[in-house]
Amino acid sequence: MANFSKSNVPQFSVDVYQNEYLPEGGREVNGIVTVTSTGGGTTGGIPLAGSSASPTTPPGHSPNAAVVIMVDCSGSMDYPPTKMRNARDATAAAVDTLRDGVAFAVVAGTHVAKEVFPGNGALAVADANTRAQAKDALRRLSAGGGTAIGTWLRLADRLLSSADVPIRHGILLTDGRNEHEAPEDLRAALDSCAGRFTCDARGVGTDWEVKEVTAVSSALLGTADIVADPAGLAADFTQMMENAMGKEVADVALRLWTPVGVEIRFVKQVAPTVEDLTGRRTEAGPRAGDYPTGSWGDESRDYHVCVVVPEAGIGQEMLAARVSLILPAAQGGAPEVLSQGLIRAVWTDDMVASTSINPQVAHYTGQAELAQVIQQGLDARKSGDFDGATSKLGRAVQLAASSGNADTAKLLSKVVDVVDAATGTVRLKAKVTDADEMTLETRSTKTVRVKK
Repeated sequence: MANFSKSNVPQFSVDVYQNEYLPEGGREVNGIVTVTSTGGGTTGGIPLAGSSASPTTPPGHSPNAAVVIMVDCSGSMDYPPTKMRNARDATAAAVDTLRDGVAFAVVAGTHVAKEVFPGNGALAVADANTRAQAKDALRRLSAGGGTAIGTWLRLADRLLSSADVPIRHGILLTDGRNEHEAPEDLRAALDSCAGRFTCDARGVGTDWEVKEVTAVSSALLGTADIVADPAGLAADFTQMMENAMGKEVADVALRLWTPVGVEIRFVKQVAPTVEDLTGRRTEAGPRAGDYPTGSWGDESRDYHVCVVVPEAGIGQEMLAARVSLILPAAQGGAPEVLSQGLIRAVWTDDMVASTSINPQVAHYTGQAELAQVIQQGLDARKSGDFDGATSKLGRAVQLAASSGNADTAKLLSKVVDVVDAATGTVRLKAKVTDADEMTLETRSTKTVRVKK
């Protein structure tokens, strides 16, 4: 492990967990890379708005973060009428959580996107006055129209790009399916916005499409969740905004350098959620590529790197990959290396050493499979393949139990009756509520850390 971080950003460290020993002819090398960021403080070291230490915003102050909140105002938000009221209250709670100096805006989303506040094509700077004005503007929100999420994201992108800040973040709430634009339009919007800002997405109620909401969070490196009861929105929005305010460093890349002859099989985030980053590589010089990780506060995440090395003889060893954390170059400067770790390969005739699976690798391989079989099982259930659904969801129960993923095990128990968790023997429940099924699907990628 090496740590090269400067004092003006949180300290980053990289730890690599692997079994570096390969048998004769062995070629696949796996490593779990734990990245930890410390020293930013849960609010980036800056007091939240409303606290006694909250700073006033001096004239000409340049904020270090910008946030756009996108609120679904389509016609379905009026059914029941409490849904729109809860959405207004939740957005007001999020506005209250903005710290002084943060640039922000609120967007009303229907089949078009409309600025609610400040409404002049720009962003407001958070202080007591602008927060009060924003909450006043929210009272005028009403439901009517369709749903075109891509247009909301494009407007958020235009607003966020007007701010010269390192942290750009969106919060998106929807209660319905994206019926007023083609799927390829949403995909194009996500492709356009990827790497420009991060976004947390929430579905309220049970009439929205899980794959649409998770597509937003996946492409924009944010979180996704269900708020089945609209009464829970305010607490959820407050937590989301607090997390956003805790981000100190944006656009950190995981750079993978590999020697000649080494192939990269995959690069995945595996904690706190499973996210395949393999296809998001951008070239970064000879035999090096960058994988996006988004914004960081005080937190730790795990990544699974799998590479294929050339065959070598017993007793030989090689560097299979070098993992670096990279902060993008400031204007005119060079990228900053925040921390580094090494993934090695050593060939041995010691069968015990070469066949031992590293506990971290084994754990996260199981967590990735858990996310996959839940999705496959729910898809099979929806298509009427009940035998396939029983098999996949039974395997999910077995994996959740063996890895200690109690939260996922609890969600699975609302979709299947567990006969024997150890063997994955289950029966599909005859009746499952939409909320329970959607909660399991939305949270299927959430993992538990390996017990050290």
